[in-house]
Amino acid sequence: MLFKNKALQLRSLILTNFKNYENQRLDFCEKVNGLVGQNGAGKTNLLDAIYYLCMCKSYFSMPDSAIARHEQDFFRAEGHFHKQDEQYKVVSKVRLRRKKELECNDVVYAKLSEHIGLLPVVIIAPDDTRLATEGSEYRRKFIDETLSQLDSQYLKHLIHYNKVLTQRNAALKQMAANGRFDEALISVYDTQLLPDAAYIHTKRQVFLNDFLPIFINLYAQIAQDREAVNCHYKSALNDCTMQQLLDNNRQKDQILQRTTGGIHRDDLVFSINEKPVKRFASQGQLKSFILSMKLAQFELFRQQKNETPILLLDDIFDKLDESRVEQLMTLLLGDNFEQVFITDAHEQRLTDLLVKTGVEHKMFRVSDGAVETV
Repeated sequence: MLFKNKALQLRSLILTNFKNYENQRLDFCEKVNGLVGQNGAGKTNLLDAIYYLCMCKSYFSMPDSAIARHEQDFFRAEGHFHKQDEQYKVVSKVRLRRKKELECNDVVYAKLSEHIGLLPVVIIAPDDTRLATEGSEYRRKFIDETLSQLDSQYLKHLIHYNKVLTQRNAALKQMAANGRFDEALISVYDTQLLPDAAYIHTKRQVFLNDFLPIFINLYAQIAQDREAVNCHYKSALNDCTMQQLLDNNRQKDQILQRTTGGIHRDDLVFSINEKPVKRFASQGQLKSFILSMKLAQFELFRQQKNETPILLLDDIFDKLDESRVEQLMTLLLGDNFEQVFITDAHEQRLTDLLVKTGVEHKMFRVSDGAVETV
């Protein structure tokens, strides 16, 4: 099926005291922007600045206090975006220990959540292998990051659910300290959790139904049909309601002083050739698996939002053999993709790949917080 896409472009990026950049401006081309330089020079920081302007936070779970340049108490990031013949000037102003401000076309958002989804973005980074190798919180973050950009109501339900969950857990701890369990108060929290849990669970089920065939097809292309992969959604709410789960776990929650069941415990289960990815995938297979997941996320945005997200690729060629690199570049430079940002520590490798494809591109050399056009 062909989709008419409304391309999103980042035309320029201006940073002040953002990580290792004191003052820096970059003007980008519409297709592929290559960022080359030694490890630690600041290539990834530029991708994170773009992500920050789209999602109001660092992709790498860094607090704002760690983003400000050394010994500075503020940072500023500004991006000039173009979408559907509209211009968007997005500015994030952060002074430490003060409320973060985000502006779009000089209007300050009342809530940061209002901005999520306006500028869809997908990032692929080396640490993304944690999606398959570490705890379920990484896989829930992947689902939530995707659905929050697709559905503003999902994000509202998720924020409210987490707020009530925090209050319920604090109440359970306080009751244990006081030696008195307040059934009525816990029931109030339970009632507040129910609509959020139902909405989130339903949306996650629909997400996987839409996501899975795209993911399987992309992995087959990258791996050239060498392995079969799968993924399924694991949730206690697949078998009972949230109310039943809370009722069944009431005594357990009281003893452990936390909410032991709910959509905050959901997970994705990954397999390769019907075996757990975590235990049986090679490094190349694992990287191909994660790349396919993120590219499927990208394609889901493209189809359901009817626009093409910005794609940020951080050091993606490491640990991929030549055939997988070629298949990946064929995918990335196809008709489905628009503006792409790629970092690579090997300048000649990336240059040769881009020249070989003939795609429009612009190269930037990064060196210790300074950027020059190659």
